[in-house]
Amino acid sequence: MHLKRLITAFILIPVLFFYTMYLPPHYYLVLISLVSIAALAEFYMLSGVSGLLRYAGLFWGAALLPACFFAPDFFAEVLLFAVLFMLTVRLFMRRDPSGSVREATAAVFGLLYVPGLLSFQLGILKAGAPFLVMLYAAVWGSDSMALYVGKSMGRRKLYAEISPNKTVEGAVGSLFGGVMGVLLIRYTLLYEMAVFSAVLLGLAIGFTSIIGDLVESMFKRDAGVKDSSSFVPGHGGILDKIDSVTFAGPVFYWCCLLLNLLK
Repeated sequence: MHLKRLITAFILIPVLFFYTMYLPPHYYLVLISLVSIAALAEFYMLSGVSGLLRYAGLFWGAALLPACFFAPDFFAEVLLFAVLFMLTVRLFMRRDPSGSVREATAAVFGLLYVPGLLSFQLGILKAGAPFLVMLYAAVWGSDSMALYVGKSMGRRKLYAEISPNKTVEGAVGSLFGGVMGVLLIRYTLLYEMAVFSAVLLGLAIGFTSIIGDLVESMFKRDAGVKDSSSFVPGHGGILDKIDSVTFAGPVFYWCCLLLNLLK
């Protein structure tokens, strides 16, 4: 399992780096839109959203990120229209009202949880590709250190009811890995960023990566599955791979705004 994780990471990380750094932003929009659709499909599978409601959700999952990219000032309106559309679909999809609260709530929440949270990456990208690379370097460092520190040194359970394998020691490793990831990009691509700001960003990403991971673990435990799918060898599904960055992306964006780093 560890070998599969290393091989997959060894292939994907350089590809994503060059894809993000050297291609126009529209290419990243296409990539993240595809990721959003796949992750949303996995979330709907976990939450039991099916039929026409599922397809309507996937349609909006594909439409929301382009709307955010090309018309960011109207993103909230498009999102609320999508909510109204989804509720209308459930109303006429089946006359039986039983289960409608659960189905409609899960369908609408999926739009907020996946494309809604991923949309912050487009704002980061418009500020400069190195910032987006920094976000992913921090998340990758956080996840990697949490895994390997937890496996080698973990003794005290962090939140056994949600994720039995996560430990306090692994969480500390996550904080350390987030800082290392941010500092790596600070010293290679973003020289003008103050070291103090970089450390704060790394700690914020390390912490929120843990929360994002635990939230998805909560959903999977409720659904009674180990992985959201087996799409990525050794890593699980697409949702498993982006669970940390769904939370880390907005926090990174907000922290950069507070630190006056985004132009």
